[in-house]
Amino acid sequence: MDAEDLAEFERHRTRLFALAYRMLGSASEAEDAVQETYLRWDGTARGEIHSPEAWLTTIVVNLCRTWLDSARARRETYVGPWVPEPVQTAGGALGPLESVEQREMVSLAFLTLLERLTPAERAVFVLREAFGYAHREIADMLALSESNSQQLYRRASQRMREERPRFDSDPERARELLERFLAAARSGDLASLERLFAADIVSVADGGGKVTAARRPIEGRARVARYLVGLLAHDLPGLTITVEEVNGALAVVARVGDAPLLVAAVDIADGLVSAVRLVVNPDKMRFFTRMDRGPGPVTQHTA
Repeated sequence: MDAEDLAEFERHRTRLFALAYRMLGSASEAEDAVQETYLRWDGTARGEIHSPEAWLTTIVVNLCRTWLDSARARRETYVGPWVPEPVQTAGGALGPLESVEQREMVSLAFLTLLERLTPAERAVFVLREAFGYAHREIADMLALSESNSQQLYRRASQRMREERPRFDSDPERARELLERFLAAARSGDLASLERLFAADIVSVADGGGKVTAARRPIEGRARVARYLVGLLAHDLPGLTITVEEVNGALAVVARVGDAPLLVAAVDIADGLVSAVRLVVNPDKMRFFTRMDRGPGPVTQHTA
């Protein structure tokens, strides 16, 4: 591949990764999709490509549609709850996240909801909502009629509206709540921790059968508080716990040295933590490990 063609692909790489990640909920699989798209770009005569953006988008979104079928089959035998792979976003890995809606659409909660859509519904919804493509363009990319694209979008939008979680959008309030959450959990203060929780709080943990983690959701203030204290109150040599931007929102990240051990993303509604999603599966930390920390304030607690 000559330098010009390589440069053209690189101009689209971040957007292609952002699209593939929203389709798959996995950073490692999104990287694979981008790499496969690159190989096809390299093997296609440029005279056959009228618009590089449209061609590359078509390839990657259809790869993801195909891979979603096999991914869902694997997730049926996944050990314990499945949570999307976390991605640090302060550095722009998932593209611009300037609005509340853009940040919500890459949250672990929203990506989990996207799993309920069919591959075609998800493709139409992501292309329309996250990237602003017109239905005529989407229909061409997915080999659909324009009316079929509109129908899939309406169906997906209705399902997402019905089940979409409510979020508090003030980052300063979120940071203050997370600081209190972390201080209470680290000190073992169950009473203070429970006061930060909604009555119907739910915690899910993704260990993938690779490390010890709850294999069923934990519900209720008291049970979730005891579980989180058990996880976060232990001291390990070299342990640091930070609050940083993950999937468009602040999250708790625990590391020993440079190795991330845990990412805890929270849903906040009406000033209280309504859900906690824990990722401790080491396979889901590989991309996270390679990412540089994004700019912005990081609050650190050293054991």
